Amino acid sequence: MRKLVFSFSFFLICSAVAGQTQTGKASFYADRYEGMPTASGEKYRHHKLTAAHKTLPFGTRVRVTNVNNSESVEVVINDRGPYVEDRIIDLSKSAAEKLGFVNQGLAEITLEVIDAGDGKTSDPIKTVDHVMVDDKEFYDFKISRLSPKGFGVQIGTYQELVNLMRLSDNLKNSYKKEVTVQVKIIKGIKYYGLILGHFSNRPKAEQFMMDLRQKFPDAFIVEYNRL
Repeated sequence: MRKLVFSFSFFLICSAVAGQTQTGKASFYADRYEGMPTASGEKYRHHKLTAAHKTLPFGTRVRVTNVNNSESVEVVINDRGPYVEDRIIDLSKSAAEKLGFVNQGLAEITLEVIDAGDGKTSDPIKTVDHVMVDDKEFYDFKISRLSPKGFGVQIGTYQELVNLMRLSDNLKNSYKKEVTVQVKIIKGIKYYGLILGHFSNRPKAEQFMMDLRQKFPDAFIVEYNRL
C-alpha cells in the first residue's frame, strides 16, 4: 500500500453566506482544553459562546439549534474542527449547556450562518463532497513517498483531498507530530487514511491515542508494516 507524507503551507480564502444552513451532529470541548489556544489564536474559554468549524471563516456568527428540544444559541467561530466525519461543529461547554446536551455528549443540530463577519467575500461558496470550497484556494505542499515503520494513530479516513489538506496542516501544528497519509482504494474509490506520529513501540502510541481521543474518539493504533 502506498503511503505519502504531506508537508505544506497554504493560503486560504473562504467566504460564508448569510442564511447558509447545515444539519448534523454537534459535540463540545472537554474541560482539559480550557485556556488552550484555538486555531484563530484566541484562548479557549468554556464560558464564552464560541465554536470550531472545519471551513467557516473566523468571526462568523452562527445560530445552532438542538433538533430534539428546539433550544438555540448563537456562537462565533474561532477554531477549526471537529475532525470526526459525522460532526459539523464543536461548541464551547457553555453553548452546549444552553442547548441542553452536556450529559448526552452529542446532539443533532441545525446550523445557520447569520453574520459572515470579516470573512465575507463576493465569491459564492461551493460544496464539493460535503466540504465547502471557495474558488480562491491556493496550496503549496511537498510530497514524499516512504515506507514507515513502527506505530501511528489513525484519526479517520477521508475522500475529499481539500478537507484532508486542511486537517493535516491543523494537526501538524497542534500536535507537532508527523502526518502520514495512507492512500487506499476500496471498491474502485480512492480514500485517504490520516495517521499521526511515528512511534517505535505500541505503548507510546497508546499514550498518544488516549490524548487524541478527547477530540477524536474513533482514533485507533496502526502498525505501519502491516498496512
